[in-house]
Amino acid sequence: MIYGERVRFRGAEWDDLPTFVKWINDPEVKEGISIYWPYSHAEEKGWFEEMLKHPHDEHVMVVEIRTQGEREGLLVSELNSQEAEGWKTIGSCGFFAIDGRNRSAEFGINIGEKAYWNQGYGTETVRLLVKHGFQTLNLHRIYLRVFETNPRAIRAYEKAGFTLEGRQRQAEFRNGKYIDVLVMSILREEF
Repeated sequence: MIYGERVRFRGAEWDDLPTFVKWINDPEVKEGISIYWPYSHAEEKGWFEEMLKHPHDEHVMVVEIRTQGEREGLLVSELNSQEAEGWKTIGSCGFFAIDGRNRSAEFGINIGEKAYWNQGYGTETVRLLVKHGFQTLNLHRIYLRVFETNPRAIRAYEKAGFTLEGRQRQAEFRNGKYIDVLVMSILREEF
């Protein structure tokens, strides 16, 4: 586990796949990610099997937040085991395209539980993932791509210290129009 102040990361499990599919198929969540078609459980299973073949540092991690042991009127005995232990799954994150020679990597984050948007969990997740990248994986540069139409994510990245590096003009076709894809990065000495 990797712990932050209010979030922690754990390895993704087969049991997480239905939750991932639910998020991916939510129209509001889908606006911020590269998947644009309806996504099936079979496709998610295939993605997961392929992901497990990648180096361990590129495995997806689940983002969880600390809970109070009781929420939404449920008693602790009625919660699933992770929630009863005080943690709730709200998203996923991870590195990919790790370049060992240049010590750089791209990362992705998805806070799929919309009830937890705009509460600082995305920013904390980004900061914790960047800390892990620099202090554990010995990266020098971490970068990401984000749609210009996702101001919430851009704000979280800026709060975590990312700088706009470039703009891929009209690189993504969404909702009947082309939008820009922003490239942002942070260097170890900027963290």
